[in-house]
Amino acid sequence: MRRQLTSLLAAGLLYLAIPARPNELAVASSGTFNVLTLIIPDSPVRPKLSGRLDNDRDMGKNTIYIGMRITLNNYGIVNVQGNSDYRATLYRYDLHPFRTPSSDSYSFASGLNTLSNYRWVGFSRNKWNLCSDRCHTQQGFTFMRVRIEEGVYIDMINLDTSAGVKSRDETARRSNIQQVSQFIKYNSAGNAVVVFGNTNSLYTRSKDNIRLFKTENGLADVWVESIGRAAPAAGTTPLTCPKGIPKNFGCEDVDKVLYRGSRVIRIDSYRFYYDTSRFLSPVEKPLTDRNPVRAEFAWSLKGGLSQSDLWGGSHGTWFNDLVDLPPFPQAASFTLRGANRLDGLTLNLTSGQSFKHGGPGGTESTLSLASGEYIISVKLCWGVKNRHTRNFYAQASTNKGNVVQAGRTTDNCATAVAPKGYGVVGTYGQAAKEMDQLGFIYAQQ
Repeated sequence: MRRQLTSLLAAGLLYLAIPARPNELAVASSGTFNVLTLIIPDSPVRPKLSGRLDNDRDMGKNTIYIGMRITLNNYGIVNVQGNSDYRATLYRYDLHPFRTPSSDSYSFASGLNTLSNYRWVGFSRNKWNLCSDRCHTQQGFTFMRVRIEEGVYIDMINLDTSAGVKSRDETARRSNIQQVSQFIKYNSAGNAVVVFGNTNSLYTRSKDNIRLFKTENGLADVWVESIGRAAPAAGTTPLTCPKGIPKNFGCEDVDKVLYRGSRVIRIDSYRFYYDTSRFLSPVEKPLTDRNPVRAEFAWSLKGGLSQSDLWGGSHGTWFNDLVDLPPFPQAASFTLRGANRLDGLTLNLTSGQSFKHGGPGGTESTLSLASGEYIISVKLCWGVKNRHTRNFYAQASTNKGNVVQAGRTTDNCATAVAPKGYGVVGTYGQAAKEMDQLGFIYAQQ
């Protein structure tokens, strides 16, 4: 057994020694990624799982195998639910470079963790507003803004909703789905989104509201797309997945992957899998009691609009001018407000629209743009104030050599440069009384 584990881990190390993302060296306009969601049962419940898992020792071994198989298959982003007792074991045997920090002690752990080949900006754990009797104390959902490529961010949510089919379970679960839907509305406006995890919901259940993600948030279900038709009607016979390895993906599971693109990023799902066969023990037994779900995606920039990276800290309220940009936008003026830090900004368009973010403090500096003039780069500097990372300085430059600036420089600076022939027409990020996080939206001029 030990020799088997050592060989498998060594193979994983060799595999990951090859750079997984060569496009880090250059900005790409398209690419692919995949996601996986799976559940690792918690040991306090000690589920028999049809005889698969008999004790803590078995669960510990299975978690080792799961961690190794996640590594060997080189999944892009993995959302895990229910592994509170064995998180350390999973992390020890998986080699993904980016992992979510643990929630608190087991008694208050959510069991939600993410392992990723991609960095993210901003991460939060969110408790359910309403939980059923079968819901753990800290059960809820997590949120992160994953950076796939320069200027290509996708908001990703891991969730574990209330289980059960009693009336109070169904009420709690509907509340959970509604809570995530509202969160997306306010915190992912204008953004591409992927939600993947345990919804505990089926389209055939008339009391479940999983369709809310489509009607309220514009999310498509990868499984529904894979079966080539509309979702099963509510109240019809459940398309129950068999025990063991499903022969095809025609059955419906409660673990789901839903997604949408944005005005900048096109996302298409091109494959859906129940990856149960990839998660078998050495004696060919499933390592989990549910089918791990994988979705393959292709992304591309739509053209005409693009985004810069984000700089600063993930504090304050989310904003994204993409939501309100008119067709073929052009900037008319750019105002920066600042003193010791960058307090706020205002960007006016030739269409008459105006975008204002941050606070009113600081000295105001305005650059009015002439005909044919547009902003081609913005230098930002950031630092820490009151334990929060914020933007301290901004300097915008145009294709005519004019500049506007505000705030105070620091030792940490970067310059956002628009693609050739593009200019700044909007911003996105997070702000309150100051500009905590900031990125730029470019349009072809």
